[in-house]
Amino acid sequence: MSHIILTAVNAIAPIILLILLGYVLKRIKFFSGDFLKAGNKLVFKVLLPVMLFVNIYDSDWSDFRWDLILYCLIVVLLIFSLGLITCVATTKKAERRGVILQCTFRSNFAIIGTSLAQSLAGGNELVKGTVALLQAFSIPFFNILAVIALTVFAEKETAEPAAEGEEGVKTARRGGSGIKNVLKGIVTNPLIIGVAIGLCFLGVRSAETAIFHRTVFTLKDNLTFVYKALSQIKDVTSPFALIVLGGQFQFSAAKGMLKEILVGTGWRIILAPLIGIGCAALLSAYTDLFTFGVAEYPALVALFGSPVAVSSAIMAAEMKSDEQLATQLVVWTSVGSIVTIFVTVCILMYAGLLAV
Repeated sequence: MSHIILTAVNAIAPIILLILLGYVLKRIKFFSGDFLKAGNKLVFKVLLPVMLFVNIYDSDWSDFRWDLILYCLIVVLLIFSLGLITCVATTKKAERRGVILQCTFRSNFAIIGTSLAQSLAGGNELVKGTVALLQAFSIPFFNILAVIALTVFAEKETAEPAAEGEEGVKTARRGGSGIKNVLKGIVTNPLIIGVAIGLCFLGVRSAETAIFHRTVFTLKDNLTFVYKALSQIKDVTSPFALIVLGGQFQFSAAKGMLKEILVGTGWRIILAPLIGIGCAALLSAYTDLFTFGVAEYPALVALFGSPVAVSSAIMAAEMKSDEQLATQLVVWTSVGSIVTIFVTVCILMYAGLLAV
């Protein structure tokens, strides 16, 4: 069993160490507040969109599984719905509701999903293709739902009426965002734009293969310098995002939001994997609707069992939600998931569903 917990530690510990590095650098005043603010914008508007584009562009859809995709999207939507009820019941602060809701369904599948799933694969090469396939669909879905969650509870500026000859005073109110604002948030979200461009390139490549029976143009072969530059940006995204996140973390802030942290963390690393992986096991065992095996369960553990996405805190800051709560949730779900991933893997191994 020691190698199982070592797998969980090796998957999660680098995240914690990079967050800790950012925290220390901020404490010794190596980082300024302006740098961290600019770093947030860089990650959200440039680095993460490029990373998502490259991940999708490099995807191989040769082994397409509609049943697996459909199952995962339905379960994510179910968790979103249950999380919506939970976040409204947990706090009256609208700026925290969207953050809690985002934490319930949005896992760190983009950053640690591949490495964690491969560690649990037991040498099964099919796992890599399964993970890439799920990332191509789940990550855009995560981001669309995140935009909805944060926009619905986002801060909106309104102008108070002013006396004649005087300027109106802007005040902030939260909640009540209309459908127009939600749709605008989805269409203009940099992460979704990156995914959309990646899907367009992937679609063109598939059309070329279907028409000419070969790929006519690829970035990797025909514009190698562009592909290398984008790949290098992708490689720097995760560590830079984690360091910036650590610079914004404050231990003292946890005291005022303990209930929200416990609820969000409990959902992300206990309830979400229980629902996502548990339902998969039951449906596979007792129905013919879905069939999952050792090639799928490593990907399901990575999708439903990993901590909340690092980009959730970046997005919360950019969309006027409670950035500090989002940061706390990234840290505590990462720490706690070491234990919950270990327990999940032990149960799946005992049931013969993993071949670690």
